[in-house]
Amino acid sequence: MAREFQRGHKARISDLTAGTDLYVGVQIAGPGLGFDISCFGLDADERLSDDRYFVFYNQPKSPEESIQQLGAQAGDTESFRVTLDRVPANIHKLSFTATLDGDGQMSQIGPGYIRIVAGGEEVVRYSFTGSEFSTERALMIGDFYLKDVWRFAAVGQGFDGGLAALLQHFGGEVAEEEPQPEAQVPAQAQPPAAAPGFAPPAGPAPAFGAPGGQQAPAPAPYAPPQQPAPQHQQPQHQQPPYQQPQPQQPAPAPVHSAPTMVGPITPPAPAAPYGQPSYGAQVPPPAPAPAPYGAPPQQPSYGGQAPYGGQPPAGQVPYGQQPPAPYGQAPQAAPAAAPGLAAALQRYKEAPTGARWTPQNQQLMRVDLSLGGQAVLARQGSMVLYQGKVDFSYKGAGFAGRIVGNATGQEMQLMRCTGRGQVFLAENGAHLHAIELQGDGICVSAENVLAFDESLQHEVRRIEGHGIPGGALFTMLFQGTGTVIVKTHGVPVVLPVTPTTFADSNAIVAWSAASQVIISSQVRLRRNAYPGHSGETVNLQFRGAPGNFIVVQPYEV
Repeated sequence: MAREFQRGHKARISDLTAGTDLYVGVQIAGPGLGFDISCFGLDADERLSDDRYFVFYNQPKSPEESIQQLGAQAGDTESFRVTLDRVPANIHKLSFTATLDGDGQMSQIGPGYIRIVAGGEEVVRYSFTGSEFSTERALMIGDFYLKDVWRFAAVGQGFDGGLAALLQHFGGEVAEEEPQPEAQVPAQAQPPAAAPGFAPPAGPAPAFGAPGGQQAPAPAPYAPPQQPAPQHQQPQHQQPPYQQPQPQQPAPAPVHSAPTMVGPITPPAPAAPYGQPSYGAQVPPPAPAPAPYGAPPQQPSYGGQAPYGGQPPAGQVPYGQQPPAPYGQAPQAAPAAAPGLAAALQRYKEAPTGARWTPQNQQLMRVDLSLGGQAVLARQGSMVLYQGKVDFSYKGAGFAGRIVGNATGQEMQLMRCTGRGQVFLAENGAHLHAIELQGDGICVSAENVLAFDESLQHEVRRIEGHGIPGGALFTMLFQGTGTVIVKTHGVPVVLPVTPTTFADSNAIVAWSAASQVIISSQVRLRRNAYPGHSGETVNLQFRGAPGNFIVVQPYEV
């Protein structure tokens, strides 16, 4: 029985089937729409470093034939044969995409799917509809990707451009196609066309083929029978006697109207070191939606968008106003109306990435509970929206935990989120940052923790010191493998730990667990009785080997 995937679901191929010779079928259709369905073979940097592994209508197979485009069959708009054990070692991802050939947008498509068939049996199906998209003209449907072993991910992510823009996104370029000379089509009688070679056979399905008996094979194109010309009539293809007869040439193969795709262009930008927290990273807004079919294209805004509540940069025309007419010329008539509500809200659309934790913006975080197979512990009341079947339950700390939390100020009121769906978390507009731990640890004050994976171990850590009330400070230590969501007031700053690194205990957010922390009192407490003191009575001094860090927010609690 086929497993039904939702967007973002992932699984090992070995958990789905023991075979590696797979059939991939894609079904996508819409009224009056044409589609190009392709497969991109990407390297470890998710770039098309070898254009021979771009399998599409003009290049139906890879050099060693590990990826083959088979055509429409068994109810699928397009189908592929993928032999995973023959894919070269430099190919780490196979991305299956669909792009519009002509006018239209992805919101016009009907119900579609991508499915995997192994040994004549369907093992996976991911279904989608046009209601999940808006003005996009391309769709990233599903991926085979190599992470220790081959896995499959249901992506379902829209893309604003067409096939050329999608190719450039993967590091390729579009070459202009040279016009081809027109060949004379012979009018001589042709034999009836045979059934296409990629149609499913009448017998049992091959190991990679579509399930047998699921749908009848595609019928052969109709060709009317040829009648012999009467002897008293001249055949239609014969030239008049006063013209030189032309030699017969075979009919040219149909050529697609899209340009030929070739080679990679620019190398990818270097990524941040793995495991280093990306504090303060800004989430780029999605690209503006293209104008709907029939409406005039929007003019680009020069100088970028103005910040919220601020003035636009020099040379930029404010939203909703017309650019001034050149000196001495009459003003032009107002253009047609701007795109409607869907285009206005496009920039705020949900940002799915197929990952377990996905920032939607600086203040909103989404977690997909169906990925990872473990629960999430979140601060009570932090859920603002959820999709799917999700259960929320109270997570108590126990009697001993409540005693420790009350005594140290590190008590967290948590709820446990389980199920198969997506939960959106936020609290008071605070900036949220996802920190992934891979066996290492981080110290975070309980006040700055919004949520974390239940797989992480957490405990209260004591910071010894003299000259402060109570004789110590406390923080939460998180260790293990998983993700913790840290919230800050404003955009924080990350500093490396040096012997002269000091931080205000009211502004510090987190630090690496390997750092040595010493409480430093720069001003005697008895000086607090005198007016005019600095107020900076307690600071934290950090020491540690290179690679340790601290995180400070522009706000004092």
